Formats: sequence, C-alpha cells, structure tokens
Amino acid sequence: MKQTTWNAVNAPFSRRALFGGAIGTAVFALTACNSGSTAPVDLSTVNIMAPFLGTDAPLPGGELQGKVEAATGKTLNINWTPNSSYEDKTNITLAGDDLPHVMVIQGKSPGFVKNAQAGAFWDLTDKLKDYPNLVTTLPQVQLNASINNKVYGIFRGRTPMRTAVILRKDWLDRLGLEVPTTTEELYEVAKAFTVGDPNGDGKGGTTGIMIPKWPGSIGSNSPYDVVEEWFGAGNRWSERNGSLVPSFETDEFLEANKYVKKMVDEKLINADFATADSTKWNDAFFNGKAGIIIDVDSRVAALITLFKQANPDDFENKVTFTGNLTGPDGKLYAHPTDGYSGFLAIPKSSVRTEADLKAVLEFLNAMNSKDVAVLLNNGIEGVNFTVTDGRAILVETETAESKKVTEDVKSFSQLGTSVKGDEFYKVQQSTEYEQKVYDERLVVMAENLKSAVYNPAAPYVSETYVAKGAQLDNIIADARIKYLAGQIDEQGLKDAIKLWGTSGGDQIKEETNKLWQENQ
Repeated sequence: MKQTTWNAVNAPFSRRALFGGAIGTAVFALTACNSGSTAPVDLSTVNIMAPFLGTDAPLPGGELQGKVEAATGKTLNINWTPNSSYEDKTNITLAGDDLPHVMVIQGKSPGFVKNAQAGAFWDLTDKLKDYPNLVTTLPQVQLNASINNKVYGIFRGRTPMRTAVILRKDWLDRLGLEVPTTTEELYEVAKAFTVGDPNGDGKGGTTGIMIPKWPGSIGSNSPYDVVEEWFGAGNRWSERNGSLVPSFETDEFLEANKYVKKMVDEKLINADFATADSTKWNDAFFNGKAGIIIDVDSRVAALITLFKQANPDDFENKVTFTGNLTGPDGKLYAHPTDGYSGFLAIPKSSVRTEADLKAVLEFLNAMNSKDVAVLLNNGIEGVNFTVTDGRAILVETETAESKKVTEDVKSFSQLGTSVKGDEFYKVQQSTEYEQKVYDERLVVMAENLKSAVYNPAAPYVSETYVAKGAQLDNIIADARIKYLAGQIDEQGLKDAIKLWGTSGGDQIKEETNKLWQENQ
C-alpha cells in the first residue's frame, strides 16, 4: 500500500536524495539568496514548479489552465517536470538561484528539511488561519505534515484510511466461508484457499495470500506494517510507558511476524513473496492462483475492472473486501497513512516580503476554493464531464477537446490540496454494481477511520534519522524478510533490532522523544 509520502521519521529516503551533493549546496544557495533584496516582486504571474503524471505536460495555453487563471486572477507559469525525475529536479532547483513562487515538495526529504529549518521556506504555522480555504479540517494530517510542529507548506491531502483485505468472493462462496473480521479468521480463510479447491477444478495449486516484493522499507504501508499494527505494535512508533518506541521494539511486532511466518511456512503465502514483481500483483488473484490481497481499497475497483474486461456478463461475484481486521487482543487497530502526499511550499528567495507572501497565500486560498478544486480534479463541466445527482459523469462521446482536458487533470490535480477534505465531485461508476461497491468502500473506510492509530512521531524530525535513517531502516527491513523466509531465527531478528539501536537508532529514539516531549 505504498503511498509516495516521504517523512523524515517514519519513512525511508532514497539514497540519491540522502547522499546527493545537492543537499548541502541547496541550503547554502537558498539562504544566501534570501539575504538579498527585499523589494516587492511582480506577482501578476505566479511561477510554479510541479510534477506531471500524464503522458505529456499540459500546454501553457490549454483550456484548463485558462479556466484556473480566470478563477484565481493570476497568470500561471508552470514548470512541469516528469514525476519520475521530479526528486532530482527538486534538488537541482534548490541548489540554484532561480526558484518559483510556489513549489510542489513531495515529502520531508533531507534536502527540504534542511532548507526549511535553515529559513529558506516561509513558516506558515501562524499565517494560514487568515485564509478560510487554507484552514484545515484535518488537524491530525497537518500535524503529520509538519516539521517539529512547524508548517512549511500546505499539505496535499490524501485519504488517510485506505487499508483493505481483498478476497475472491467466488472462492469464499464455493467453500462456504465468510469474509474474515479477525486475524485468526484471515488465517483460516488463507488456509482453506490453499488446501481446499477454491477454483472447483480439482487441480489445486492455489495460495491464500499474495504478497509482492515491497518497494519501500519499514513504515511504508506494506502488508507487513499493516499486520503489525493489527497486532498492536503501533504505526511505525508507539507510545509505551510515557515514551515513544519504534514499533519493531514491541512484543507485538514479534508476535505479528510469527503469525506471518507461520503462514509462509505453511505455504499460505506465495513462496516468492520477497522477489515477486509488484507490478503484477493482480495477476495471481485474477488468474485464480491466489485469493487474498492486503493493500489499499482502490485495488478493489482495479480487480473488478479486470474481471469485467474479461467477461462483461459475469464479473459481479468475483471480488469482495473488508477493512482492517481485529487483532488477537480483540481490539481494532486500523492502519492509516499519514494522510498527505507532500505539500506546496513557498521559497523566501523568490517571495521576499510579507506583502509578497500575502499575495501568494491569497492566490493559494483561491486555488483551494470549491470551484477550482473541481477544475483541478474533475476538469471542465460540460466539456469532459457532466454532473448528475452530485456525481461527475465523464462524457460518453469524447472529443479532442475533452480528451485534452481529462489528460491535463492528471497533472493539475497535483496542485490541489484538499486541506478541508475533497470538495470536488466523486465520479459516477459505470455500472450499478460498481457504484454499490464504491459506496461500500467509502462506508467501510469511514468506519475504520474511527479506530485509526496514527504514527505519534510523524511530525518530528530527528537529525540522526536525516543523516542515516535509510541505512538503519534497511537493517530492520532486511532482517524481517530473512526471518519470514527462514534465513534467520527469532534471535537473529532480535539481534538485528539491537544492531539498529547501537548503529544510531538509540540516538534517533532520544532525539525523537526529546522533540515529542517538548511539543506535548
């Protein structure tokens, strides 16, 4: 359930960002520029740097951009950069002397953290209250996105509760099983899917749970992280006896991984879980080789679409789902994300005065209006979508104009923040069945959110973690996989946890707890 939300405490950094020479240079360049002229700048045109996710970047004279400009009263000069190379471009830009007025920052990378703490970006902590559309209704998410409780950017909100257990409904029906609600029931269903004949063909060869090689380390919303939280280990960090401890130092962490290892040993989880291609995660489920996926709830729709494409007349009984599962202690510890994916930050070297900052914040306030939220996330009503019963319906007959607007939305949505929740239209699903499933997903996720266990250390940035957190995280991530694969025993896993501590982890704990205590 990987989500692209880098955090200096609860997620690993790429080696390129961590060790790249741009970081130190960037801090010097940005702070040096900030010491220059404080003359007002012309903000009739707002310069923005943002990633684009479509095939091609939106054109400056595009119809969608024109609508956004009309709604905000500003001309937009957007430097669109491919998402795949955006991190590199960010570091290069931070090291230069030509920064935009508004910059999409994709997370708490070391470079951004160092620059923000050095005073290179505006501290918005006490300023957003003056702009109605920038006052969040999601204070926990804003706290998660902060750096030691200071707000250096307007977070880009993402649905915090997304965890789902997805199952082959036809397999459950054939074997007379119910959707699991607890971790023990999940084990029983996984076992039945493996040793039974869920396909009804007498051939066997099925596996209960499909897990791919995870592209992130610990705390990256992997199925392992989710199960650990279900067992009560916490969400990357956990409060124990008045202190914060990493989740992997808890007894529940060990119990959760014993549970997963038991399923690995009994072949209830695919044997190649450490190497399976994550881009082919759906294949085993769709092809009748595995019956359970632990991921985000949006995968439910993706899987239904696969079955629908294969057989439009028989796709409604293939997929079902539930949310988080109750753990061994009978309690529900629901696993949320941090609820954001980076933020819009304002460099001081290009926005030099309080008056300039006010102008930029007024622009961003306009960008966060409901009308602009619709433009950024749906497009142009009457061109690429219409509205019926409060839902957006994509036009049936596409034109070159509607296709271009829809394509541009993929990129312009990166400028939306949704700090007050989603204020754009939900998309009408193409069939009554798919709409029913979609509505059920919303209900389940909303209910699970009531039991969400957030990472209590998410706002806090340990200097030691910035310096060496990625290497330390890999100690735990590698040991966890080796333990599950039977390459090391429980003592080997415990030894890796001790190595994390003596290699710098104990310093991270001390720094994190100090920051946490100071902000209580």
